[in-house]
Amino acid sequence: MALTVGIDVGTGVVKTVLFRVDGDKIEFIDKSLYRIRQRDPLALAEQSYDEILEKNGFTRDDVDYCATTGDAESVTFSTGHFYTMTTHARGALYLDPEARAVCDIGALNGRAITMNEDGKVLNYKMTSQCASGSGQFLENIARYLGVAQDEIGELSQQADEPEICSSICAVLAETDVINMVSRGISGPNILKGIHISMADRFVKMLKSLKVRSGVLFATGGLALDDGLIAAFKECAEKQKMDLDVRSTEDSIYAGAIGAAIWGAFRFEKLRVQEAA
Repeated sequence: MALTVGIDVGTGVVKTVLFRVDGDKIEFIDKSLYRIRQRDPLALAEQSYDEILEKNGFTRDDVDYCATTGDAESVTFSTGHFYTMTTHARGALYLDPEARAVCDIGALNGRAITMNEDGKVLNYKMTSQCASGSGQFLENIARYLGVAQDEIGELSQQADEPEICSSICAVLAETDVINMVSRGISGPNILKGIHISMADRFVKMLKSLKVRSGVLFATGGLALDDGLIAAFKECAEKQKMDLDVRSTEDSIYAGAIGAAIWGAFRFEKLRVQEAA
């Protein structure tokens, strides 16, 4: 049995989870989330680590493996670090055992990932950092439109004539949006157009990975954006792909969850090697 912590340091958020793993029995104990907001992400990672342990009656000495992922290579107190593709694949599989493809939609970029039933990554593709298909871009547009982040999905689904944002460059795309506003395009139609543009890019990435059907699980900060999920379904249908697009309230923790589970696996492997 292993007590493991997974910490995912993203561009905008630090996610931490606490797990107890005993063979195939995986127990999700607790989770925490800190928005970075110009604070030191590595300091937040350490703070969240200590707080989640103290809250649940543990100390660092009780932890068998502290696994990090994302932008956490420089964390000094971790036991090991795992690549983002690996952790999001395993975390998605934990959250939805039927998932065989993942779209991780982060603050600055995104990833399309395929994996097998064991969570092993088979293939992946990433958006470029300047692409407008990111959470930060959508957040900037919402701010310009005077819309709260938790309103974006609902407003997007109210669109009646979406205005598609064609540029893949975030700077040029923001200029496009400014022009849309000056032309009197409504907020819902602008947001739905952006959602379609983002979803179309991810769906084409999945198609290039030979994904045609099955469960697609959304992870990352935008996984609970209902408007974006609806756009994914629309774009998949247009590409004649039979995708079942899913997410859960814990989708944002997928990377941290995967790190914790892989950490437990590595701990057990090392334990067996030392005992041999």
